[in-house]
Amino acid sequence: MFGQSMRASRQLLARAARQQHAVTMRRSLMTPTAVRQADLVQDMYLKELRAYKPTPVKPNDSEGHVQKFSIPQPPASPEEADLASDLKAYEDQVPEVEGQAAGGESAPAEQDWFEMPEEDEEEAHH
Repeated sequence: MFGQSMRASRQLLARAARQQHAVTMRRSLMTPTAVRQADLVQDMYLKELRAYKPTPVKPNDSEGHVQKFSIPQPPASPEEADLASDLKAYEDQVPEVEGQAAGGESAPAEQDWFEMPEEDEEEAHH
């Protein structure tokens, strides 16, 4: 009887050891656990961010940085201008027409820039 109980307990222990080993293997393969390493720079940065207290904004802080707003003067109305004299001056102007001589001058002879003079054509053939 004692021998049977020893064999049974040995078998139970072996089976339990195999099951636990399989579970630990499955856990290590399925979900790798990342060990968090201390990042000193990040910790210092977060500590300083939490400790930062911004200075309160005062109403007169903008003085010297922002110009005072003043409403611009409204433009003069066109009715107030001297339209009659401006219209008379416009009508008295002499229009300039292209190709027409101004004030008694003779019109310059037009040159055709795309045609070669006849002398140059004869020289080019020789």
